[in-house]
Amino acid sequence: MQAALATRVRCLGQVEYAPTVAQMREFTLNRTPDTPDEIWVLEHPPVYTLGQGADAKVGPKFANGIPLEQAERGGEITYHGPGQAVLYTLVDLARRGIKVKPYVHLLEESVIGFLAGHGVTAQRKAGAPGVYVGSAKIAALGIRVTRGCAWHGLALNVDMDLAPFAAIDPCGYPGLQVVQARDFGIKGSAERVGMALAQALVQGLDNA
Repeated sequence: MQAALATRVRCLGQVEYAPTVAQMREFTLNRTPDTPDEIWVLEHPPVYTLGQGADAKVGPKFANGIPLEQAERGGEITYHGPGQAVLYTLVDLARRGIKVKPYVHLLEESVIGFLAGHGVTAQRKAGAPGVYVGSAKIAALGIRVTRGCAWHGLALNVDMDLAPFAAIDPCGYPGLQVVQARDFGIKGSAERVGMALAQALVQGLDNA
């Protein structure tokens, strides 16, 4: 296994979905064995994204003016919007010697550990990627792996308008309740929380 280079964390602010995905794709396709891994911390304007595992006919149950984008990640339909910390994790899994399932576990564990540090007990669910507090989902996860390199990542609900989730079956589960960090007394903007979570993820990757 080749030694991993230092991971770069970039804070991008609020950026549109499609151009950001194009930038991720370009980064992944053009990276070399010497390209450092990067974590992009950002927010998106309101957008629904449909993962590759979803039926192409599945979409919002009612019109609310929020666009729907086809995503290249795995998983089902989800919602991104202001106040949600999105972490795109551009990681050379082959170089680090990490398989896909342990990598997904590591992403989930970074959120679980972050929440535990704020006194919130969270867990994963077998067969349902993401992180849950009780039966409610607080973080979604969807990745893609190209030539041994992972991209896309995770989204943690921090302090956002959750109403748009009512128009979809989050991650393909009808009636799934969605919660956010603010509900449990965790203060801070999506950017601040996202940057703290990114640092926790860097530590997790370095210890993998």
